[in-house]
Amino acid sequence: MKDYEGLMVFAEQRYGKIHPVSYELLGKGGEIADKLHVELSSVLLGSHMEEEAKELIYYGADKVFLYDSPDLKEFDLLNYKHNIVKLIREVKPEILLFGATHLGRSLGPRIAVALNTGLTADCIGLSVDEEGSLIQVRPAFSGNILAWIKTSTRPQMSTIRYKVMQKRERDPGRKGEIIKKDAELVAPLLTIVNKEKSGEVNIAEADVIVCGGKGLKSPQDIGILQDLADLLGGVVGCSRPLVDDGWIGKEHQVGFSGNTVKPKLYIACGVSGSAQHLAGMRGADVIVAINNDPSAPIFRVADYGIVGDLYEVIPKLTNEIKRRYSS
Repeated sequence: MKDYEGLMVFAEQRYGKIHPVSYELLGKGGEIADKLHVELSSVLLGSHMEEEAKELIYYGADKVFLYDSPDLKEFDLLNYKHNIVKLIREVKPEILLFGATHLGRSLGPRIAVALNTGLTADCIGLSVDEEGSLIQVRPAFSGNILAWIKTSTRPQMSTIRYKVMQKRERDPGRKGEIIKKDAELVAPLLTIVNKEKSGEVNIAEADVIVCGGKGLKSPQDIGILQDLADLLGGVVGCSRPLVDDGWIGKEHQVGFSGNTVKPKLYIACGVSGSAQHLAGMRGADVIVAINNDPSAPIFRVADYGIVGDLYEVIPKLTNEIKRRYSS
């Protein structure tokens, strides 16, 4: 264990741009690195990524290990894994962090297996104990409890949910070192035949979310939520049962098994407020709950609560907003 030192963040890029979760990980990683008095580094793979590597330094990295090659422009699981594993064996960071994105959830476990170490998935909190070990906090049993996990192997690896950590302020005057590495290809390159968007919704970035739950009676009724969301410049969210029933796509789901969100305004319509759902939205600035059950758990976290039928409340709310906008 004494051979391992430092903290490393995998910098995820999509279409040549760093995913915001990477900056959040650098923010939290910097706090932990300062406590441990160690260096904070990042690893970035892609093509023509020097400017993005500088951004990682501006957001807190002391070093950036850059694999810059046209062959790495698109995410290729086998080749990404091989190069990162080789780097980890060379540098030996004590802590290695990934974003709990689709890409991070695919890449992280494979790297952990190759390194014969543990990995704690979907963390919502990180800290270090008196011994300097990483304490990883994640929801368990569908979000009903929080588990505090310590890994005995090294490196200590975690995937961290997007929108649960705070990034540092960008400092363009900050200095750091970009270390260029030669990429090795161990598998035939993945050929992208065609790209299709799964949906236009990026609910994690939305400032306003109108979320529907089991209080909705039919998939067509999502339309009344959409009307309100459009009026407020927001997007429609949902709890898990609506996705399970096939009423709406998973990209709309809020909760432990969906998306973690931090909008300025969150309107929960017919959402009871299970622990699984609350784990994904309790960070909203303002929460408005509409439910005909006054004992619904959602009211415990709501800033404003309306006990009533969503089919009466939402149309009236929508019409009142329209009236005020037009006056």
